Amino acid sequence: MTALIKKPQVLNKVQQEIRTLVGKKGRVAEDDINKLPYLKAVVKETLRLHPPGPLSLPRLTIKTSIIDGHEIEPNTIVYVNVWAIGRDPNFWENPNEFLPERFLNSSMDFKGQDFEFLPFGSGRRVCPGMALGTAELNVVLANLLYSFNWELPPGMVEDDVDMDSLPGLVTHKKNPLCLMAKSYV
Repeated sequence: MTALIKKPQVLNKVQQEIRTLVGKKGRVAEDDINKLPYLKAVVKETLRLHPPGPLSLPRLTIKTSIIDGHEIEPNTIVYVNVWAIGRDPNFWENPNEFLPERFLNSSMDFKGQDFEFLPFGSGRRVCPGMALGTAELNVVLANLLYSFNWELPPGMVEDDVDMDSLPGLVTHKKNPLCLMAKSYV
């Protein structure tokens, strides 16, 4: 919601997609999500910029490896910086911008096969809650966007909304987001 409120054109576009599909039936069902490509792109872009866990779970190396000229010995605990990968200009054009369009007509997914996009890790230690979490995220976000028109409080503008997060094992906003919801239906 923070990224969307800072980009009103993206917010309007995703709401239009959802409201066109749902019409007056009153709610978005899980079966509707696959018919909402822009919503799915918004979620992927959000996970790219704000992965749930900025660092992967620790891994233990099994053999000597050399990465960028640095030798890593066997039995070394390593972490993958998922946050930095999602902002790496070698992988992403305009890496710090919220651009859901980059995921439209793209086969890139967060299931661990595309190593430039790993919000849930990969391999045998991929997040076991990934499928449930993303299904819930899509349905809840879609219903919030369908049911309400979202605005900043009076006197606030998009530039007043910060994207700061707290350090830690999981990503949390440093300052709470305050929005006004006005019923759409």
